[in-house]
Amino acid sequence: MPKPDLTASDADALIDAVIDREGRYVNHPADRGGPTCWGITEAVARAQGYAGAMRDLPRADAVSIYRRIYWLRPCFDRVALRAPQIAAELFDTGVNMGTATAVGFLQRALNALNRAARDYPDVAVDRDVGPRTLSALDGFLNARGKGGETVLLRAMEALQGERYIALAERRPSQEAFLYGWLANRIGPH
Repeated sequence: MPKPDLTASDADALIDAVIDREGRYVNHPADRGGPTCWGITEAVARAQGYAGAMRDLPRADAVSIYRRIYWLRPCFDRVALRAPQIAAELFDTGVNMGTATAVGFLQRALNALNRAARDYPDVAVDRDVGPRTLSALDGFLNARGKGGETVLLRAMEALQGERYIALAERRPSQEAFLYGWLANRIGPH
């Protein structure tokens, strides 16, 4: 059952769930992200000022990085005020594929679902949550009502699933992760 809005404690719960799913230190040879801890890649940790060994990344640092880089910077908190399920999906997809990719899925789905721009204008797929994307989301939710958020979520997950399969087809080494991606990233998390 969707909540009316996604509070700070709900964002904390999303972050905790990602950290639980990602686990502690991992350095899988097929993972192009390299060493990770709590799901934070070494490149992201370094860009955020962490200089220690990845296996020692404090959980609190990971929480801070998730909140700043994967929730606030891409404006998912603003989406949460309108559509908490969509914000949760954007966050989870953003962690796994990058926030710009997640927003691109939202924008593509909004454009495909606007009935040839009769419900609201198309938005540029610029992979950024700005006023036009938020306006399109408002227009979609107004036009489609209570069940609209669930349908939009399904459209975004369909795009995500297709991308996972295409990635595994292009790079067979990524097949090592495909089952887990589909099991843990598509559908209820």
